[in-house]
Amino acid sequence: MAPPIAKILATLVAALAIRIFALPGPVILGRTQSQDDDRKEEDQENNEDEEIHGNIVPVTLQWRNITCTLSDKSRKLTRFLLTNASGEAKAGRLLAIMGPSGSGKTTLLNVLAGQLAASPRLHLTGQLYVNGSPFYMASPKIAFVRQEDLFFSQLTVRETLSLAVELQLSKVSNPEDREKYVNDLIFRLGLVSCAESIVGDAKVRGISGGEKKRLSVACEMIASPSVIFADEPTTGLDAFQAEMVMETLRQLAQAGHTVVCSIHQPRGSIYTKFDDLILLSEGAVVYAGPAQEEPLVYFAEQGFVCQEHVNPAEFFADLISIDYSSSESEHLSRKRIDDMIEVFANKFSTMPDLKDGNLEFGMETDKVSMKSRRKAVTRKVGWWKQFQLLLKRAWMQATRDGPTNKVRARMSVASALIFGSIFWRMGLSQTSIQDRMGLLQVAAINTAMAALTKTVSVFPKERAIVDRERAKGSYALGPYLFAKLLAEIPVGAAFPLVFGVILYPMARLHPSLLRFGTFSSIVTVESFAASAMGLTVGAMAPTTEAAMALGPSLMTVFLVFGGYYVNSENTPTIFRWIPRISLIRWCWNVYPSVEVL
Repeated sequence: MAPPIAKILATLVAALAIRIFALPGPVILGRTQSQDDDRKEEDQENNEDEEIHGNIVPVTLQWRNITCTLSDKSRKLTRFLLTNASGEAKAGRLLAIMGPSGSGKTTLLNVLAGQLAASPRLHLTGQLYVNGSPFYMASPKIAFVRQEDLFFSQLTVRETLSLAVELQLSKVSNPEDREKYVNDLIFRLGLVSCAESIVGDAKVRGISGGEKKRLSVACEMIASPSVIFADEPTTGLDAFQAEMVMETLRQLAQAGHTVVCSIHQPRGSIYTKFDDLILLSEGAVVYAGPAQEEPLVYFAEQGFVCQEHVNPAEFFADLISIDYSSSESEHLSRKRIDDMIEVFANKFSTMPDLKDGNLEFGMETDKVSMKSRRKAVTRKVGWWKQFQLLLKRAWMQATRDGPTNKVRARMSVASALIFGSIFWRMGLSQTSIQDRMGLLQVAAINTAMAALTKTVSVFPKERAIVDRERAKGSYALGPYLFAKLLAEIPVGAAFPLVFGVILYPMARLHPSLLRFGTFSSIVTVESFAASAMGLTVGAMAPTTEAAMALGPSLMTVFLVFGGYYVNSENTPTIFRWIPRISLIRWCWNVYPSVEVL
């Protein structure tokens, strides 16, 4: 029994590791490996000192003529996501990128932050400078706050930040210093009132959406980044929470950070917090410069006057959006926007260039190799320390997940009662053999499906968190994988044991303590193997829905080749390898020993 199950576990864990290692990462545009090696040691020393003391290196980003195109699969049609976009983000100022849906806000933000995923269909060109130097000659520390706020739901705000600090700041080893650092983050981001509350999720009520967004910012602030990118930070928040989040970003800008955010249509009080503004329409820049009154004056000179008591943000949104209500209105709105784009382009062309000469760099994602895309990250703490911290987190997440554990416990009890009632106190006659074999087959299927379904439904969400944290260099894959598997062993073993304790006496299986121990061991090990399979499926599937569809389908194939329905010797040669990896078959080979031998 043990060798086959061990092989299965090893195979599934190896598949998971291969899949996660192969996940595509963000594009690190334009920098070569030799340039990374030359600067790696110097940047690491500087970054460690900045992280400990919270120093902020002022960074000004400047970009010229950023053009991004996306081709269809046939490469015949090309869509312009960005067209000659130019602008500047200064240290100590909050830059807002506004525009209607599909205008290129998120694309521009991803380009500037180096988060644009590589694709042979994507072509990107332009110029990008950091403090006046080409971007590949500088290594600014950046933070990227995504729209989705993903956390481990059962941890409190303080625990989330404390673990992140321990994983990312190796020099802050003293508990008192670490607690002081975390308390400072909590105070700066306005999380004092919810510091001891769990983050929560759809099943368990936790902190509010605005508090989650500020927690996302706090997690990104741990390494004292110079530049902070926020992708539509007010999406899904009410007016008050949205203003609180934007006030937090404004305060960070005043502290010396360069803050760049995309935003759809802010309320008037939020607009007053912007220092600079970029307006995009159809991927082209309509306006770039100071916010507040300057854009109103700029558009008034072109004959577009904002009425009194009208939110400037709403005025801009109406001005640069295409009206599709009729063909005539669409034509007029397109002509108006094209004219404004041309006016701004002519005005911008008169500005002095950033440097002498044409410093074009190839940001062509179809020419970026896999090796250059994977930017080497330095682990902040050692392997053993990573394992300890991740084991602590995984244990808290597994043991505190009350709703999930209650559902699993009820399902185990209900399944045992149902099967025990159907196969109630089976006899020892010749006619009972079929009943006993049927019960063992049902027990194998039920255990495998229960463990698989739980893991498959949870891991795809957790994978996004792991990808984000590994991209920061918080930990390696190995410590995470072993910590997760080890933390879930006690919790995962409890449910199949409950199932066996109830079912075994009800069905009157072999009345021997040794046989009962064998039965319980088989059920428990099968549950672990099915969980490992669920991790593999969850790592392979792009979404939770896809994983939920793929997992049961694979288990059905294993069921068919489990030894009860089809004789493996009679199957076509091409399918004869499947029984060797079928969890159901290995269990079916061992279960009869409980009753027969």
